[in-house]
Amino acid sequence: MNEETLKALLDSVHQGTCSPDNAFQQLKDLPYENLDFARLDHHRGLRTGQSEVIFCQGKQPEHIIKILRHLGDKELNVLATRLDIPTAEIVLPHFPDALYDRQARCLLLRPLAEPTVPGKILIMTAGTADLAVAQEALLTARFMGHEVDTLFDVGVAGIHRLLEQKELMDRAEVIIVVAGMEGALASVVGGLVEQPVIAVPTSVGYGAHFQGLAPLLSMLNSCASGVGVVNIDNGFGAASLASAIVRRIMRAGKKGDLT
Repeated sequence: MNEETLKALLDSVHQGTCSPDNAFQQLKDLPYENLDFARLDHHRGLRTGQSEVIFCQGKQPEHIIKILRHLGDKELNVLATRLDIPTAEIVLPHFPDALYDRQARCLLLRPLAEPTVPGKILIMTAGTADLAVAQEALLTARFMGHEVDTLFDVGVAGIHRLLEQKELMDRAEVIIVVAGMEGALASVVGGLVEQPVIAVPTSVGYGAHFQGLAPLLSMLNSCASGVGVVNIDNGFGAASLASAIVRRIMRAGKKGDLT
């Protein structure tokens, strides 16, 4: 349940196309539904603008299946992240119409056909090895209703590949930069644009890279202003933050708070 679906439900009751009893059945699980092993937060979309997402790592396949079914019963799109391939092979036969991305390890029920939120998010990677994390961010942003541009393999080892993409960067409301190794791309982008930059360190690199700790510290110590940093390999978190920023910008614009 989110703001749009609640308003539509209340309007249908007002218009007489939905009975109060039927509306009650749709609302009775707010604010959450107790499955014993999980409490599904159906109210989250109303509170935060972002519906609950299933984090699959560590969960039993039967639990994932049951959560997907109960969230899917609300007729909304549903996102499951960190669904590894062996577990996905158990889950997917129960949801034949679902979209599963092996690289991102994400599953989508009822993916949106078109963006529903104005404003664009740009996702960039330093290298091709960072694509799995970038793809998680991409699917998350699209799940949340955003139009997304992508710009891959523009790391600082060949800085000329980045500099000719300024027009594409300027079109975005928020830029997500995904980089491993030393993580320098986030600082470079932060020094080129006026938009908020969300930096995502990845666990791609050699030994002294320390599974992503090196780029994490580099990004946190960036001398470029306007750069925020999420956790290592956290494409989902970066897209969630980008979504919150874009939604707030668009809401403020509608109210006339921005010019």
